[in-house]
Amino acid sequence: MASESVRIHSDENPRAAHRTAANVGRTMIGEDIELTLKIVVAGGFGAGKSTLIGSVSEIRPLHSEETLSESEAGSGPDRSDTGGVERKTSTTVAMDFGRITVHAGLSLHLFGTPGQDRFRFLWEELCEGALAAVVLADTRRLEDCFAAVDHFERRRIPFVVAVNRFPGAPDHTEHDVARALDLDGGTPVVLCDARDRASGKEVLIRTVEYAGRMHTARLLAAVG
Repeated sequence: MASESVRIHSDENPRAAHRTAANVGRTMIGEDIELTLKIVVAGGFGAGKSTLIGSVSEIRPLHSEETLSESEAGSGPDRSDTGGVERKTSTTVAMDFGRITVHAGLSLHLFGTPGQDRFRFLWEELCEGALAAVVLADTRRLEDCFAAVDHFERRRIPFVVAVNRFPGAPDHTEHDVARALDLDGGTPVVLCDARDRASGKEVLIRTVEYAGRMHTARLLAAVG
């Protein structure tokens, strides 16, 4: 049952993968277990994926970046649209990786996707075995989220849209963002500051809780 979305240590009960975050890390009789979940962090170029992972990770995060050349900056068919992120000088070319312990018995492995279209082919492998995803959104460039939203919806990977509040960005409500992105009903939209550890951790907790509800609903539907 857990193989579609979560990797669990071999000595654990697979049914634990379908509990909500409130119960993750403990069995039904209160016995502690060790559970590691995979979360993918996606979004457009410059949305804050590397920043979020770096701010919450309890280990030194792994970043695979290259410096943007002048030809890659700006707009164009093979360039990064740096509107709103003019000061960004590097881009993720493979993935970011970090780890955070949410509470005793539950840790999250975070995999950040590259933001540029030319690295989109890596998404499939990065999403293999993921419990859920976070789609980081910049309200100055909401259209950059469409590719990630479509990717996770088509693969039935539960995701939360986290609106990264950049200084000077349009102040849209969660409802406005959900409507602009044409999200499926019930898909959470939360406001966050990717630079702040507490804010980033809250996004991840909301993501695990939502994924738990979705996987539980699918399990019940399958056996009903």
